[in-house]
Amino acid sequence: MKSQIQIGEMAIEVIRKDIKNVHLSVHPPMGRVTISAPMHMKLDTVRVFAVAKVGWIRSQQKKIRLQDREAPREFLNRESHYVWGERYLMKLVETDLQPLIEIDHNRIIFQMRPYWDQIKKQDLLDAWYREQIKEALPSIFKKWEKKIGVQVHGFYVRRMRTKWGSCNTKTQTIRLNTDLAKKPRECLEYVVVHELVHLMESSHNEKFIQLMDRHMPKWRSHQQLLNSLPVRHESWVY
Repeated sequence: MKSQIQIGEMAIEVIRKDIKNVHLSVHPPMGRVTISAPMHMKLDTVRVFAVAKVGWIRSQQKKIRLQDREAPREFLNRESHYVWGERYLMKLVETDLQPLIEIDHNRIIFQMRPYWDQIKKQDLLDAWYREQIKEALPSIFKKWEKKIGVQVHGFYVRRMRTKWGSCNTKTQTIRLNTDLAKKPRECLEYVVVHELVHLMESSHNEKFIQLMDRHMPKWRSHQQLLNSLPVRHESWVY
């Protein structure tokens, strides 16, 4: 069930869900705001919550509008692509052999069918990035589950437009953005720790900050690095 509240010139969409806590989101590319609220929560209570968060909402909207975005991928020879924060130049190989992607020194070899369109090429690249993350995660989980004292029951890696990661506290599962494979490895590790801590504390409150400080003292620098890097170009449709 959806409704809307107005805070000054700011329109906020309210979505009722079977949840316990309120969740506030600011979405790219222009800073659209949504609040997910428990089914029983009164609209006036949601409004009070939103008013208290206006300053934070405006700061997030500003960050989103100013954040650099990648140019659209055209899949051309010598086009720049990033893997774990390092720049590689694309080399296209059209062949009837099995499509694949591999790293060769400073090049990313993109082996594909001669007749492939841009969608097919992007799907192959996304799948390859997804596998890079899946290969990196077991050692990261092994390290941080023991240190933090939680256990993940499953994880998913998928293309995500508005978040680097999310978690489900009921199922103890974590979802991670495919594009993290483009960023330095410490960014992936930071997002994993962030979501593991959320399995213990769902809100970004003082307890959450204390847990992050305890387990990963340098998390703010990792967060700053991740937020300073360009994000994927998207064709947004509403």
